[in-house]
Amino acid sequence: MSLGLVGIIASLGLLMYLAYRGINVLILAPILALLATLMSGGPLLATYTQVFMPALGKYAITYFPLFLLGAIFGKLMDVSGSAKAIADFIVDKIGAQRAILAITLACGILTYGGVSLFVVAFAVFPIAAALFKESGIPKRLIPATIALGSFTFTMTALPGTPAIQNAIPSPYFSTNAFAAPGLGIIAGLIMFVGGVAWLQYRSGKLVAAGEVYEPPVATGGGFFGRGRTGSDDAPRGDADGEGAVTVKEKVEVEESEADAQLMDRPHVPWVIAFAPIVVVIALNYALVNWIFPSMDFAYLKQEAYGSVGIDDVAGIWGIIVALVASIALVLAANWTRIVDVKDAVNEGTMGSLLPIFNTASEVGYGAVISSLAAFGTIKDAVLGVSSNPLISLALSVNVLAGITGSASGGMSIALEALGDQFKTMALEQGISLELVHRVTAISSGGFDALPHNGAVITLLAICGLTHRQSYKDIAVVAIAVPVLALITIIVLGSVFGSF
Repeated sequence: MSLGLVGIIASLGLLMYLAYRGINVLILAPILALLATLMSGGPLLATYTQVFMPALGKYAITYFPLFLLGAIFGKLMDVSGSAKAIADFIVDKIGAQRAILAITLACGILTYGGVSLFVVAFAVFPIAAALFKESGIPKRLIPATIALGSFTFTMTALPGTPAIQNAIPSPYFSTNAFAAPGLGIIAGLIMFVGGVAWLQYRSGKLVAAGEVYEPPVATGGGFFGRGRTGSDDAPRGDADGEGAVTVKEKVEVEESEADAQLMDRPHVPWVIAFAPIVVVIALNYALVNWIFPSMDFAYLKQEAYGSVGIDDVAGIWGIIVALVASIALVLAANWTRIVDVKDAVNEGTMGSLLPIFNTASEVGYGAVISSLAAFGTIKDAVLGVSSNPLISLALSVNVLAGITGSASGGMSIALEALGDQFKTMALEQGISLELVHRVTAISSGGFDALPHNGAVITLLAICGLTHRQSYKDIAVVAIAVPVLALITIIVLGSVFGSF
């Protein structure tokens, strides 16, 4: 094995480990990219300024509007009370006795409408906690239930979802967010039905074993049992020993605070709450399928506009316009309910910066790795896995998403390095690029949910639970079932084509 290949493998391993340890990828990605470059004998400064930064900048230029508008939209849906109103409506219609189904649907509708999964988690958790407690369902299943509704079928499978994971493939394959709608719906149903079935099974099994809402005593929180030891009720305090409280008391306080914050949200009629969600999906569909195709965009061929066609930008444009319209609708319908519009918009704006630059930094890392001579060995191995580009694509995206702990980051690295090859292979074999788009998106939502994934860690923190208590069920609904859906779609697409 060459030193360059060892450098790539070492940098990937360190990226995964150190990201899990909490070091921000904004600083990790360039350092580890340059480590791989150094071990490959490449020039450090030239690689950083001429390879890493241009790739980072290209990604930010392309996708920043989506991160920005999505964050503002999510924040406005939250502070206006619309997110809570949607969750309450779903729970009321489904019934508290079907808490798992109700919470999954509430999260799914919110994320499918463009609300950030982090906003959804904060908005829905207090409702989930109350429902699960009332129904006697173990609290340890709340994170998996929110995960199922927030970052599975609505993130990668359902056609039209404005999630960034569904937008990233568009520029590479000249597709849009509604690519392969039939296959996307099938994949979404597999994830939804399979996930709910698993959680219902687990709930029944745990309740039959005598477990109630409160989590059981944990003997080793954290990933693989590493971390705190002893009972969850053991006293904890500040560094000076003052103010000791039990973990159970701390969680109860946090739940009470979350309940109080949620109750502060104004009441919003469900029709008004749902309207912006409908607009995001419906307007996006109308734009990419009817409005844009009927307009003259010949000027895009000019060098000043990138010498592109409408198919190259329609996917991004559709989501941008739909989100802008939905933001305007939220503001117009809830102007008196939002206490401070300026603060809400500012918070959403600032909240978009770290996610976009985290992901862009990972893309820069991928560009550096793919520029190294030793990467040729990895590329040949990936492309040689199967003559079917769908299988090779699914494998590469899943592996990179798992290593980076990021669906969008792993997908972007794979497409930046191998997107052109996969597109060429698909065209040569007569495989629809819409099918390639959908397989790419779904592939990003598999191994990305490994324990070091930022969304997983944040979700567990919001719920006051540990990996040891809840990760098993998250892994089933966010990794195992989506991978099953991916395999099904690859088989169906290979046999019947895109539909």
